[in-house]
Amino acid sequence: MDFNIGDLVTRKSHNNDILFKIISIDDSIAILKGVDLRLYADSLVKDLEKADNSKKNNDQVIVEENIRDIVMDRSKYFYLPGSILHIDGDSDYLERCMNFYKEMNVKANGITISEDLMSDKIPELLNEYKPDILVITGHDAYYKKRKVDTTEYQNSFNFVEAVKKARKYEKSQDKLIIIAGACQSNYEELIKAGANFASSPKRINIHALDPAIIATSLAFSDKSKSIDLIKLIEKTKYGSDGIGGIITNGTMYVGYPR
Repeated sequence: MDFNIGDLVTRKSHNNDILFKIISIDDSIAILKGVDLRLYADSLVKDLEKADNSKKNNDQVIVEENIRDIVMDRSKYFYLPGSILHIDGDSDYLERCMNFYKEMNVKANGITISEDLMSDKIPELLNEYKPDILVITGHDAYYKKRKVDTTEYQNSFNFVEAVKKARKYEKSQDKLIIIAGACQSNYEELIKAGANFASSPKRINIHALDPAIIATSLAFSDKSKSIDLIKLIEKTKYGSDGIGGIITNGTMYVGYPR
């Protein structure tokens, strides 16, 4: 069977569990990118199986599920949701997240920056956009067989440094809510660095939209009330295995009269 760049595929040796897109082919090896999950992988071409286009992501279902959770009395009150700055190491995933924000009618700015440059850019971007919520994400991986702490993760160190820079800019975790990490990231170090929410407690993969789901929920949560932490985390693909965090207030102002 012939395979081309852009084909949607699964891996037979992994029971066809994850949907990928082929991003390059070199002889018998294909480089793959998760369609829904934030990960890269390589595979022997002979191990691949073409996937039906009907298996392609359905972000609209996720949008509709989240919209149902937003209850507002627009006959009496007006609402000012929080703003989001989303920094992503992957332009494709960022585009999906920006489309999600647009569908959810939340103000968001998106910037693609490679993970190793994020910490250098954070201060100027925070100063320019002054968001209520900062998302720092992209790609990561946990290498179980490596013993040296600094090389166990592909990009966790970069995310941690970016969070530290953001916390240096704004120390209060109520004034600037930070959501950080990607697939298999070092959850504990990200939380210690100052993130309100981070991946991944069980070092598993996360859905491409998980950071955006958390950010949007916080944007539409009342600023005067604490969020329901467990309910919020359960809205993500893999719940507390994939993302964890701390109890914090929302970022939306509620005004009266309309």
